Amino acid sequence: MKKILFYTLLCVPLSFGSCELFKLDNYDEPAETLQGEVVDVATGERVLTDQDSEGIRVRLTELSWTGIETPDHNPDFNCKPDGSFQNTKLFKGTYNIRIDGPFIPLLRETTNGNLLADETQTMEISGVTQVKFEVQPFLKVEWVNEPTVSNGRITARVKVTRAVSEDDFRAKIEPMGSYEPGFFNVTDIQLFVSYSSSVGSRARDESWSSKLEYTGSAFSALLGQPVPIRSIGAIPSGRTVFIRAAARINYATEGTKRYNYSEPLEVIIP
Repeated sequence: MKKILFYTLLCVPLSFGSCELFKLDNYDEPAETLQGEVVDVATGERVLTDQDSEGIRVRLTELSWTGIETPDHNPDFNCKPDGSFQNTKLFKGTYNIRIDGPFIPLLRETTNGNLLADETQTMEISGVTQVKFEVQPFLKVEWVNEPTVSNGRITARVKVTRAVSEDDFRAKIEPMGSYEPGFFNVTDIQLFVSYSSSVGSRARDESWSSKLEYTGSAFSALLGQPVPIRSIGAIPSGRTVFIRAAARINYATEGTKRYNYSEPLEVIIP
């Protein structure tokens, strides 16, 4: 009988403890919304991008929690191709908002971690909150005229210009350390072709997309000039595809050399 009583008493605290394990989470679902856009500080135009890791990354860090010196950031997400972004699943609170893309970094530090500039934004997110970032893109990529199609191949002309001066680029990047003069060189122009309207570096058909590559400062003479670029392979007749042009310089933001983009165009293959 003593053994039976001992086992019974032992089970009592365990049963109470197990109730704690199965308590329902009664926190409200995250329902606050952040809407934002990234624009060229010189022109006011949105910075066109790609909705993947080669595009503009958005990083939110909630600062509302007390007693945490270095809070973890929320899961990263990316801008839409038109340079806007939205997150509709946030808790109400104070956040630091940081973006990284094909533009002068907003957060600049030396290799030793000393702060040079912090142009990120910190704000209270409640209801629908809007934010705008004004940045200095590396390049501007534009179509010169409507593309033409011959034997299933698309030919287009692209104009690439600087959106930031070399002096300004160097003044802001060199103090971060490990500066190289070749950072400012244009390395390649891409013609992305896809059935998808979200055409880009990931959403492309390898059979048709093409690339022009440049070494050193070879592209400098072509800045502001129409550059012909042509798709490869033959796109079947009667199909509708989408194209975008993209160019990048030899400088990585957060470890990634990111593209500046043109507007997407729809092309019908006769």
